[in-house]
Amino acid sequence: MTFREATTAYETWLASHLKIVEQDLEKKHDLMCQALFPFFRSTFYRWAQLWPDVCEELNGAPAVLAVGDLHVENFGTWRDAEGRLVWGINDFDEAAPMPYTIDLVRLAASAHLAINAGHLNIGHREACLSIASGYRDCLEAGGCPWVLGEKHVWLSELVDLRDPVQFWAKFHALPDLAEDLPKDARQSLEKMLPDEKLPYRVAHRVAGLGSLGRQRYVAVAEYQGASLCREAKALAPSAWSWARGLTTSDLIHYQEVLDTSVRSADPLVRLKNGWIVRRLAPDCIRIELASVPNEKEKSKLLHAMGWETANIHLGSKRAGAIVPDLKQRDEHWLHEGAAKMVSATEADWKEWAGGKTAAKKASPKKADNKKGK
Repeated sequence: MTFREATTAYETWLASHLKIVEQDLEKKHDLMCQALFPFFRSTFYRWAQLWPDVCEELNGAPAVLAVGDLHVENFGTWRDAEGRLVWGINDFDEAAPMPYTIDLVRLAASAHLAINAGHLNIGHREACLSIASGYRDCLEAGGCPWVLGEKHVWLSELVDLRDPVQFWAKFHALPDLAEDLPKDARQSLEKMLPDEKLPYRVAHRVAGLGSLGRQRYVAVAEYQGASLCREAKALAPSAWSWARGLTTSDLIHYQEVLDTSVRSADPLVRLKNGWIVRRLAPDCIRIELASVPNEKEKSKLLHAMGWETANIHLGSKRAGAIVPDLKQRDEHWLHEGAAKMVSATEADWKEWAGGKTAAKKASPKKADNKKGK
């Protein structure tokens, strides 16, 4: 199956589970042309399809409840029940039972791409070793969340909270929703407000890459003298189910991951009626590798990402099988797997970007202009 055929098949499958926002999906297709990393982030469905053949030697690893669409930009901050700032993985749209190796290889592959783009000035093997070391260290420690402040001062110093004036101005500038808000989305949003009778307005939000094309709404309100926001995003079963042909598997594992992994949870993130609802605020941000000032801290951040990945896997019943499996693998298994998947992804991107460019050149508008001359 070519990449284009896979994309058509996946999007048809996705449309059978949720309503597609065509304008947002077209934007996603355009962003996929612009560079390899946006393409990578947008196409976990293809990764899931290629994985068993490209990384056959890793596909038989013990299965855990994995993140799936893991990459270096899938980490951010939130506030826990104590109001403490916490850092960790913040997107589980594609979570499903998968070989634990998938998360590590996909994270390492995204590091490869960051290196290739000049955002990380270390070797590919070194980046992979940092991720693998963090993962092993966490398994040996039995897991520990990244609660910032008292500990992890170096990571706390990398957090650059957004300007609240600019942040809220952006949300207040969003136009009111033109169509009716789906009933289940409305109910889910209202249940996550501090007062279910609190007046609010609703807007459509365009964000993300892999989830572009899905319905995404925000409720914006004034509460006790300041602004607040809740977002509801439509979820579907993981693309892993599509790639495996699991037509009877309609489970969404987002909440299960939140409930079982080693983490200091965000009390304002919940799965409700097929929608993931969460708090949006200036202190909910990503720490991007490109913004980290020195290479030593970037390497430490990769180690932390590996650690946090193990925090997720430790919530699975089969987590005890991971260490014995890791011990039988050579030192550079992660680098080699990542390199293979990057190569396969790059081939797909060239097919997609080349085809889109050719389609634009042959568009009716272009032909008419040429004829008019």
